[in-house]
Amino acid sequence: MKSNDNTFIMSPKVDFCFKELLNDEDVRRGFIAAILGVKADMIQRTELLPTYLRKQHQKDKLGILDIRVVLENGTQIDIEMQVIAYDYWAERSLFYLCKMFSEQIHEGEDYQELKKCIHVGILNFILFDDEEYYSKFHIWEDRRKLLYTDKMEIHIVELPKLKKYQYPETELLRWARFFNAENKEEMEMAVQGDKYMEKAYNRLVNLSADDEKRLEYEERQKAIRDYNHMINSGWRTGHARGYAEGHAEGHAEGRIQECIEILQEMGISEEKIQDKLAQKFSLSEKEIEEFMEKYWKRAES
Repeated sequence: MKSNDNTFIMSPKVDFCFKELLNDEDVRRGFIAAILGVKADMIQRTELLPTYLRKQHQKDKLGILDIRVVLENGTQIDIEMQVIAYDYWAERSLFYLCKMFSEQIHEGEDYQELKKCIHVGILNFILFDDEEYYSKFHIWEDRRKLLYTDKMEIHIVELPKLKKYQYPETELLRWARFFNAENKEEMEMAVQGDKYMEKAYNRLVNLSADDEKRLEYEERQKAIRDYNHMINSGWRTGHARGYAEGHAEGHAEGRIQECIEILQEMGISEEKIQDKLAQKFSLSEKEIEEFMEKYWKRAES
């Protein structure tokens, strides 16, 4: 079903839209080329891989990625849009990168089989206290700046900085402006003249005109607003329902309950919620199990 509202357009920052856009091979190729700093026609193939990273052991954390791609040369890229501020983003991105890197080979295979792995984080919050909106990381020797290996890279794009500072024009900057745009006019200005970005914009327009997709988008937006409101106002309003027993930092149990309920409404898996609880509240595995058992809403049989 299509909507008649010609002014409405979804925000590509919302992960629901972001995944829909990058499911298109041309859009993926254009954005990945901008990240890698190469011409799009140099990237021949971008195959989507499963977004779940396998667990080696039963108690391992389950990695769930937004977009996972393998290039023709075997390079794997994890691309994630993060609209909600994350306290331990560096640790989380490194965990996913290492997990993606290590699961390439199996018992009996040689280390030379390992291909390059890249983590790309597009953040709707500021991670570094400087003016640069784009950062690229490798493993270097501290004093001599000697590259240890080129097999692991981390790319960070901080969208909020685009409104504060001016930057030299690049393809990546245009993509960042498109993702950060607040209306059709800003989007049209960002994508003009680039066939890959124009396809992303047209795909977004069609997505925005679909009533069923719009309902799903609005539910996702509501869940994000509720989560942000709960995080920002939880301590100020004193909305706490008792304290987690034995929890050194004294986090309120009511706040933890709300986190579980809202994240579940957002469609986040049980394993990923457990990971967020561990990072946000420094809970032990036993405490997490107790809270999940108490507040995770099981589907009725």
